[in-house]
Amino acid sequence: MENKIKIGISQGDINGIGYEVILKTLEDNRILDMCVPIVYGSPKVAAYHRKVLDLSVNLNLINSAAEANDKRANIINCNSDEIKVEISQSTEAAGTAAFQALEKAAADLKAGAIDALVTAPINKKNIQSEQFSFPGHTEYLEQTFGSKGDALMLLVSDKLRIAVATGHLPIAKVAQTLTKELIFNKIRILNESLKKDFGISRPRIAVLGLNPHSGDQGVIGKEEIEIIKPAITEALENEIICVGPLPADGFFGSDEYNKYDAILAMYHDQGLIPFKTLSMDSGVNFTAGLGVVRTSPDHGTAYDIAGQNRASENSFRQALYAAIDIVKNRRYGN
Repeated sequence: MENKIKIGISQGDINGIGYEVILKTLEDNRILDMCVPIVYGSPKVAAYHRKVLDLSVNLNLINSAAEANDKRANIINCNSDEIKVEISQSTEAAGTAAFQALEKAAADLKAGAIDALVTAPINKKNIQSEQFSFPGHTEYLEQTFGSKGDALMLLVSDKLRIAVATGHLPIAKVAQTLTKELIFNKIRILNESLKKDFGISRPRIAVLGLNPHSGDQGVIGKEEIEIIKPAITEALENEIICVGPLPADGFFGSDEYNKYDAILAMYHDQGLIPFKTLSMDSGVNFTAGLGVVRTSPDHGTAYDIAGQNRASENSFRQALYAAIDIVKNRRYGN
């Protein structure tokens, strides 16, 4: 029998809801029929959250992914035993612990010791250091596993898939960052991912405009005419089925989004606000365009409810399922 898929799980911020959603997901033993979970983190921190939340799941301590028990949920210690949990607080120690876990998991992913990575939420401020100077996981993984421009943030649920042409970027820099080449490249990556990772043979992609009303034929901005439309034309010439640029408000205000396999938004909030409105509890963030598989829940550290047993694990569970499905699609095709 073929070995089960090994899914690495990085602990994220130890003072947020990361361990709560991880442990609640792993409490369901049916997960073990689908994969071998390997948490990269701290047994001490895991035990703390397990006790606070009164959960029954036990993690099998191992030294390397090669030692993982395929009938258990496993954990690799990446942190100092002096680590301290301070629930709901953003601390330098929590940032260090999050990076140590992510770095070890990424190294194992690169080495092929695990088949995919599911990342629990980090605090993008306290994780900053000489080793991590990125606005988020996506950019760190892009540098680790590819080069600039290779990665695409793709939000996925059973209702819709939304990618963003520009990710963690100040809104003041969006318009100057968008180019025909960038948008065409994101359309191309999205099209390839829909085929390879989701098994869609002829994807239909909707491309949103940047300005209100998609610029109203140049009255409210010319990016649609000068940048976005030429990128769509080039995509069509490369036999990619895509439509646009479409006004974002009307597109999401109607049922138009249901007619496409995926949507390319021009900037973070243009895509993530409607996505989270429609799919907050079940959404998954997938980093498309890389040679490795990485997913995450579509929420943050949620300090406001950390340690209170109020966090829903559904988005994290869906991220785990998505990682398994994508690995299978890449291995076996349709």
